[in-house]
Amino acid sequence: MNLARYRFVLSRPLQLLPVLFGISLITFVLVRSIPGDPARALLGSRSTPDALLKIRAQYGLDQPLWLQYFYFLKNLLKGDLGQSLLYKVDALKLIVTRIEPTLVLVLGSVLLALLIALPLATWAARNKGGWADNLIRVFTTVGLGMPAFWLGLMLILLLSVKWGLFPVSGYGRSGLDKAHHMLLPCLTIALALSAVLVRNLRASMLMELQADHVTAARARGLSEAAVFRRHVLPNSLVPAVNLLAVNIGWLISGTVVIESLFAIPGIGQLLVRGIFTRDYMVVQGVAMVLACATVVVNFVADVVTVALDPRVKMQ
Repeated sequence: MNLARYRFVLSRPLQLLPVLFGISLITFVLVRSIPGDPARALLGSRSTPDALLKIRAQYGLDQPLWLQYFYFLKNLLKGDLGQSLLYKVDALKLIVTRIEPTLVLVLGSVLLALLIALPLATWAARNKGGWADNLIRVFTTVGLGMPAFWLGLMLILLLSVKWGLFPVSGYGRSGLDKAHHMLLPCLTIALALSAVLVRNLRASMLMELQADHVTAARARGLSEAAVFRRHVLPNSLVPAVNLLAVNIGWLISGTVVIESLFAIPGIGQLLVRGIFTRDYMVVQGVAMVLACATVVVNFVADVVTVALDPRVKMQ
C-alpha cells in the first residue's frame, strides 16, 4: 500500500478545525435568533420579573452576546455543552442518551438504500433503453419528487394501520423489537435516498461500460458478468460514495423529520423540542454534534475514495 496517498489523513483534521469554528459561530447566532425568551418559556405561567431575572442570570442569558459566545466556545473546547434549561441535566449526557436511535436510523437507511440502489442501477445499466430501464427511471423520478414526511405517512397508513405489519411509532426495547420498530422509518428515508443513488450509479455504470479498459477486458474473453463485477461496479462506486457524503446533510435533516413523525427518541426529536422550548444549550449541542458527524462522514468518504480508486491522490 502506498502510504503517501494517505498522507492527508494526518493533516485533514487540522484543516477541518476552522470549519467547525465557523459552524459553532453560525449555530450560536442562529439559536439566539429564535423568537421568544427561554426563561419565559421555561417558567411559563409562573414567570415573574424577579424569577425571569434569576433564570437569565443562572444560565448567563443576561450577558452580552459576545461574552456568551466566548463562554460557549471555552466550554465547548472542554467538552462541556452546558446544562439543559428544560431537562435540568448536562446537555452532552442528554444528547449521548439519544444518539443510538438516530445512529440506527441513519445506518439502517443507508444500508437499505444501497440494497435497493445497487440491483436496480445494475439492472437498468445492463438493459439500457429496455422496459426495465424505463421503469426504474420512473421510480427514481417519483422517488425524487416525494417528500419524506408524506411518504412516511403513506407507509404508516398502508403497512401499519391497514395491514398491521409494523408498529406506528416508538423505538422498541430489545434488539429484534427495535429492528421491527425501525424498519419502516429506515425504509421511508431509504426510498428517497435510493432514487438519488440509482440515478448516479446508472450514469456511472453506463460511462464505465464504454471505457477502454472494459473493452479490453471483453477482448481478453472475460464474461459480461465478470467484466461488470471486476471493472464496472468498483469504479462506479466511487461517485456513489462521494454522493452519499454530499447528501449526508440532507440525510440528517430527513432523520429529524422522520423521528418526529414516528416518535423516535433520537437527537432529531430532541432538537425539535429544544427549538420549541428555546432550550439553547440542547439546540447548540445537537447542532454541533450533527456538524461534527457531517465532517467525519465527509472525511471517511475521502478515505474510502482513495481506497477504491488508485488514481486518486489526496494531498
